[in-house]
Amino acid sequence: MSRVRCSTCPRGCLLASGDVGACRARSNRNDCVVPSGYGRLTALAIDPIEKKPLARWRPGSTILSVGGYGCNLHCAWCQNHGISQAGEHEVTWREVMPEELVSLAQRARQEDSRMVGIAYTYNEPLVCWEYVRDTSVLAHERGLSNVLVSAGCVSEQVIAEVVPHIDAANIDLKSFRADTYRRLGGDLPTVLNTIQMLCDTPTCHVEVTTLVVPGVNDTKDEIRELSAWLAQVDTNVVLHVTRFHPSWRMRDRGPTPVSEVYALAETAREYLQYVYTGNC
Repeated sequence: MSRVRCSTCPRGCLLASGDVGACRARSNRNDCVVPSGYGRLTALAIDPIEKKPLARWRPGSTILSVGGYGCNLHCAWCQNHGISQAGEHEVTWREVMPEELVSLAQRARQEDSRMVGIAYTYNEPLVCWEYVRDTSVLAHERGLSNVLVSAGCVSEQVIAEVVPHIDAANIDLKSFRADTYRRLGGDLPTVLNTIQMLCDTPTCHVEVTTLVVPGVNDTKDEIRELSAWLAQVDTNVVLHVTRFHPSWRMRDRGPTPVSEVYALAETAREYLQYVYTGNC
């Protein structure tokens, strides 16, 4: 039986006819890998922009946040595991094609001038990057902004397709250790390349979030290396140092001590001008 390789992310899933990839949102149909989760939304809400989190892009605005299902990483602490670790038969979804979604955003903006556009978030939006691209193009045509909230563990070709249409992004940099990413099913160099490409795009504002998980990525050495690398890419990059709370398969430890989050933020400030703490 012939199989087709998916090129969306470093996993490179080899899929036989009818197979679904590790992300649960891409599949082999007629010997072609397609985004089977295209337009299938599980979440739709208007959020403050600061919740994405974006601290230095259009503060005080709101945004229509949308999510689907699936993710190519499997983080034991995932706060959204109910949709990120689910497939089409394990979660309730509603089909919303790009035209309808943009129309919803336009109506929301008519009702509240603070509403600036659409955020692709909640699960990993880039497992269905074609939907992000197609909707973003249409949103720009209607004068709406696009925000990407992603783990960034996708191929350079995917970022090249999407980034011209993204106005602001927050990338979840989960660790600065390659072995940690391997345990999550990801690849550190790929994520770093995504951040680099976004920062090299003048039309895209970039912020980064690191969730400080006890026993995983909570040393000053790691935060220092992470922050120093970000500063080399762009000293204006915003870093959010965020507190972990027990979730999903990682309920065996308590939340990150607030004092530790603050201390690690101070370490990051040795290199970066804009460092924020979250969940404290």
